[in-house]
Amino acid sequence: MRVDRIRLLNFKCYDEAELGLERGVTVVHGVNGSGKSTLLEAVFFALYGSKALDDRTLDDVITTGEDETEVELRFTHDGREYHIERHLKLRGDRATTAKCVLETPTETIEGARDVRREVTELLRMDADAFVNCAYVRQGEVNKLIHASPSDRQDMIDDLLQLGALEAYRERASDARLGVKTVLDGQQEVLEDLRKQVEQKEEKELHKRLNGLESRQNDVREDIDHFETQREQARTTLESAEDVLERHAETREEVATLEDEIGELRSKISETERKRESAKDEIRDLEDRREELAAERDELLAETDLESPDSDAVNARLETLEARDDELRDELEEVRVSITETTSEIERRREAAADLESTAEAARKQADDIDAKLEADADAIEDRESKVADLEAQITAARERFTDAPVDFGEATAHRDSLEAQREQLTDEIGDVTADIRTVKNAIEEGERLLEEGKCPECGQPVEDSPHVDVLDDKREELAELDDRREALEADRDELDDRLERAEELYEAERQVDRLEENRNNIEQLLAEKRETLAERRDQREQLREDAEANEADAESKRATADDLEAEVDDHRAELGAINTERSEIKDALESLQRLADIGDERADLETEIDTLRERRQDWQTMNDERREALSSKRDRKRDLESEFDDERVVSARENKQNAENYLEKVDAKLEELEEKHADLQNAIGAAERELEELEELRERLEAAETRCEHLESLYDEAETLQATYGDLRAELRQQNVETLERLLNETFELVYQNDSYAAIDLDGEYRLTVYQKDGETLEPEQLSGGERALFNLSLRCAIYRLLAEGVEGTAPLPPLILDEPTVFLDSGHVTQLVSLVESMRDLGVEQIVVVSHDEELVGAADSLVRIEKDSTSNRSRLERGEPPETALLASD
Repeated sequence: MRVDRIRLLNFKCYDEAELGLERGVTVVHGVNGSGKSTLLEAVFFALYGSKALDDRTLDDVITTGEDETEVELRFTHDGREYHIERHLKLRGDRATTAKCVLETPTETIEGARDVRREVTELLRMDADAFVNCAYVRQGEVNKLIHASPSDRQDMIDDLLQLGALEAYRERASDARLGVKTVLDGQQEVLEDLRKQVEQKEEKELHKRLNGLESRQNDVREDIDHFETQREQARTTLESAEDVLERHAETREEVATLEDEIGELRSKISETERKRESAKDEIRDLEDRREELAAERDELLAETDLESPDSDAVNARLETLEARDDELRDELEEVRVSITETTSEIERRREAAADLESTAEAARKQADDIDAKLEADADAIEDRESKVADLEAQITAARERFTDAPVDFGEATAHRDSLEAQREQLTDEIGDVTADIRTVKNAIEEGERLLEEGKCPECGQPVEDSPHVDVLDDKREELAELDDRREALEADRDELDDRLERAEELYEAERQVDRLEENRNNIEQLLAEKRETLAERRDQREQLREDAEANEADAESKRATADDLEAEVDDHRAELGAINTERSEIKDALESLQRLADIGDERADLETEIDTLRERRQDWQTMNDERREALSSKRDRKRDLESEFDDERVVSARENKQNAENYLEKVDAKLEELEEKHADLQNAIGAAERELEELEELRERLEAAETRCEHLESLYDEAETLQATYGDLRAELRQQNVETLERLLNETFELVYQNDSYAAIDLDGEYRLTVYQKDGETLEPEQLSGGERALFNLSLRCAIYRLLAEGVEGTAPLPPLILDEPTVFLDSGHVTQLVSLVESMRDLGVEQIVVVSHDEELVGAADSLVRIEKDSTSNRSRLERGEPPETALLASD
């Protein structure tokens, strides 16, 4: 499996980034905290989604301040290309998956769960297995060697996916203990149920139930006898009560008739009083009607109407109201005219004042422009003088090129050429100086060897060596080199003089450029100033013309305002005449309205008088009817009083008393019998319930026995499962230990093939022992710091190979990712790290990614990716770099 390309948008510290990964070794280089590990996390997230985020949530991967993120991954697996896209969006304060698509060579799969399921099946590894296999985390390698044996065992078991078996074994143990607890509880329940069944059976419940039912039947017969006697007594009581009730009803009706007779007499008297009061009220209303007739005649005399006819009065009212409406409209029109004319007067006078102010301001502005015109003329004269001065300076600067070795405009190229020649001479002098130093060192070493009696060329004794004249050759070479350096230094001094002259010409060119630029600027300003001078003269003339026109308009507006004042006076006189006429109409309207009201009031009085007369007649009829009812009630009262029979009433009272006494006694007896019957019924119910409880207890006892049998079987199965998981983990660990030991020795031998270490032993508890070539043993802790780190990297790579070999089938190895592997390495062990990485590639790992801030690893890359973080925005960016040509890991 190989990662081809990863694209990010708003993923953690990346705004936007895209990276293609090639076969071979890729070094991702950058300082700590620049975002190197984030790039790897994006690959894991693209493959497995939220399952690759450890304890973090989807919210954590979206760049701070953004509301969505995109991750796109292209990878090749088993020679076929795949493409994954994941999009997240913030909805409220929570991130959700907006898009998740996996494109395979044969189909397109959508949905986060379906994509993760397909990737797991495709790679035959879930998220934990893939990350543990491919990713050697920063700082993880040193943890393996510093860990205690038990911690190292747990760590390697987790990497090799054996930790799950221990978790299953512990779950089986917990399940077994849980089953045991439940079984103990059920056995206690079973014993308790047996005791309860025995106690119920000892009570002989069926025999007890038969005796209670026999006694209940005897009590039921007694109750039936007394209930028959009670019904006869109740019949006698009802007959007596009926006679007494009819006697009471007759007495009550007589009392009611007496009350009704008194009430009728009272109502007759009250109605007669109302008739007399109505008679007096009619007399008062007739007097008021005459008073209104006199007032009507007086008002009629004040108007020019001949009669108080309502039609004539209403006609006159309508005429006067119509005239009043006309006057109101005329009044409003006059008021509007006065308001509008007054407003027009104020507007014209305000406009005249504004025009005069404007004219004054224009004259003042024209005077200000006169002063500016004079200043502009002085400025133009000054700038013309500056232009002439600059022309003279430019001519003087150009004259410096009269005897120069180059023409004007070629000074920069000339200076650069001389500087390049001087740099070349300096390099040659440096090379010669280095050669001189080397020759001098050789001469000093040769002289030292001669003093010791050895040949200065081969180091053999002088008497046995033919090369004793090598020192003379070195001294001649030294003399030639000294001469060569003196000649070069002389050339450099001559070139420095020429450079000084070239620098002066270069400065002269720059001075001409600056002077010409200043001259052009001043000439442009001079043209603008002349143009401004002409514009200001035109503006001054226009302002003075505008001032005169505004003053003429102001005088005209004031004259018009005076004429409008006279119109306002005429309108006010007209307003007074209209108000006078409206006042007269108002008085006439009030008199006519009162005349109309009197007619209506007299008509209302007539109606009220007729109503009172009708009421007096109705009250008379009502009293006649009441007198007839009074006579009828008196006759009914006499008839009822004659119906009373005292002997029958006395007999009924005696029968009632006897029946009540018997009923009181029989009810007490029946209550006693019913209570006894109820007690027997309750006892029967209790016996029946106990029999039901006995049957239920027997059923529960049978169910509890069955449940205990099942729990005992389940306990045995859990115990067997617990032992199976333990045995399976031990067996798999032993197999892994043997394979891991072989792979570790192969990897370690590749790294230390010519060193002093012979082999590594790995026991069943993952305890490590290093054997030196002399047979001595070492604990890994006894290795140097760099060797320990390299040893752990070898161990981690061996675990990688074991995990990869454990994958079903022959799928290509996943990428190997080493995160900051040089943290615990000194510079002397980097080469061995490179050898380790190269050996992994030779074993079939197509793609190796090394994440590091160490510059030494940059040269060990087939391809280089540099990552930098902007300190201001805190955002990371990446760019493809070119590794040095002397790469330690050249591709085959």
